[in-house]
Amino acid sequence: MSASGAPAHPPSHLATGLLLASAGSIAFSGKAIIVKLAYRHGVDAVTLIMYRMLFALPLFLGLAWWASRGAPRLSRHDWAGIVGLGVTGYYLASFLDFWGLEYISASLERLILYLNPTLVLVLGWLLYRRRISAMQGVAMAVSYAGVLLVFGHEADFAGPNAVLGALLVFGSAVSYAIYLVYSGELVKRLGAMRLVGLATSVACVLCLLQFVLLRPLSAAVVAPEVIWLSVLNATLCTFAPVIMVMMAIERIGAGLAAQTGMIGPMSTIAMGVLILDEAFNAWIVAGTVLVVSGVFLVTRFGTPGGR
Repeated sequence: MSASGAPAHPPSHLATGLLLASAGSIAFSGKAIIVKLAYRHGVDAVTLIMYRMLFALPLFLGLAWWASRGAPRLSRHDWAGIVGLGVTGYYLASFLDFWGLEYISASLERLILYLNPTLVLVLGWLLYRRRISAMQGVAMAVSYAGVLLVFGHEADFAGPNAVLGALLVFGSAVSYAIYLVYSGELVKRLGAMRLVGLATSVACVLCLLQFVLLRPLSAAVVAPEVIWLSVLNATLCTFAPVIMVMMAIERIGAGLAAQTGMIGPMSTIAMGVLILDEAFNAWIVAGTVLVVSGVFLVTRFGTPGGR
């Protein structure tokens, strides 16, 4: 509320913010669909993420330049933080996610990644001894029960591969939660756009180096479909949603933007069914309801240390 008693967010800003947050969440969730489509053309995770980051790098360098105009020069300490966050929040999180998608469905991947607020909560307790309330503990248990429900169903027909894929994607979620926990001070000092542009650029360079070190250059010869899907992934499902979510946060705040992001798991499941012909059954519905409900309660009652 303002001093005059008006709503904190003008109606026009609220509507625009909700629209941006929803569009950003749906665009983010489309990443898994594009990755699964690309895997049909015989490409591996190292090569696929190289192409995604190759096309994304100029965009994030441009964002970093734009956000750095008139800003103070970066100190050595700032650069160390940017590199560290680029490794955990974007390089490692992205690579583990891509790798895990070789083995599990897009629906299960999105549900595991959606556990991120609960992981931030746990890291806050482990690192800073921030208290987890009884309600938050129950909400976390509900979320993990939902993931285990869907995982158990998928493991019936995917076998050990489902275990490996789920662990890789969970590792991705943990890596990104570490980024969120430690990024607070740098966000305050550098600004969100500048930090995202710089840290993601670091991750892009690391993915390119990873390809050069682990694969022969001949591995870069892929089907044309992989190239176009990677362009789409880099623009529509990577760069664009970052901008949309940041703009949404400016208009409606981080809390409401995060809650609006709950549309993400549903959109991934819908696209998985319609585009990838993934299974849609009572197990997936029940698991999704549990995960979304649990995460909603965690965010509703506050996520200590969430930044």
